[in-house]
Amino acid sequence: MKRLGGKVAVVTGSGKERGLGQGILQRFADEGAHCVVSDLRIDAEAEGVAAELRARGAKVETIACDVSDAAQCAALVEETVKRFGRIDIMVNNAGIGFMMKPLLDVDPKDWDLVIGVNLSGAFYCTQAAARAMVTQGGGGRIINIASQAAKTGFPHLPAYVSSKHGMVGLTRATAVELGKHGITVNAVCPNHVTTGLGAQQNEYFSKLLGFDTVEAYLANMAAKNPMGRPGVPGDTAAACAFLASDDAFYITGEALNVSGGEEMH
Repeated sequence: MKRLGGKVAVVTGSGKERGLGQGILQRFADEGAHCVVSDLRIDAEAEGVAAELRARGAKVETIACDVSDAAQCAALVEETVKRFGRIDIMVNNAGIGFMMKPLLDVDPKDWDLVIGVNLSGAFYCTQAAARAMVTQGGGGRIINIASQAAKTGFPHLPAYVSSKHGMVGLTRATAVELGKHGITVNAVCPNHVTTGLGAQQNEYFSKLLGFDTVEAYLANMAAKNPMGRPGVPGDTAAACAFLASDDAFYITGEALNVSGGEEMH
């Protein structure tokens, strides 16, 4: 029996190829989980992510969800339970991090959007998933994809950094309440990963920090890391697979760094 055999896992923001959400679902599929691909829209790219997971042998459903809308988050969980009979794992991965501006230039609408997706979305999905898990019994796993930015401040990302710090607080508060139901809540804090979002950050920060090329910026990033490279989706996916498994039944309220030693607190 694989570690997640028969478990039903939902990963928000997982409809992009080469994205962190896809990487997490790929690992879950390999561990035997049934998978729900969810993103703002279920387009051809999201269907491609689902098809690749099916090729790995997983049972897969696709469900659209705007996580900044509480009603849609509730519907995501309800539809998952309708299609699979239960929900065992909720990974709050959907996020926005491309609004990079100096603090003094940040538009309040941009602040609201980032907080609405990254933090409020995690709350809405956590609440909806927890309600279903409590009703069905047997516990469950909730995993929040935070960031190195949940531990350290970065320039030109005030909303993003604030939202990720908030996810750690959400993780701890909900872990305290849900433990009695056998539900664990943990956060994973990866360092920089070059996904589609990461590529936008590479372009912005390489110019901001005065590097001639993105390649030079990435080389400098790798040189500062004890393990000699930035993160890849598989690093975060492996941590999520562990936290979703029975091996992690006594771990809750934690914010686990997955940063190659770049972040050590």
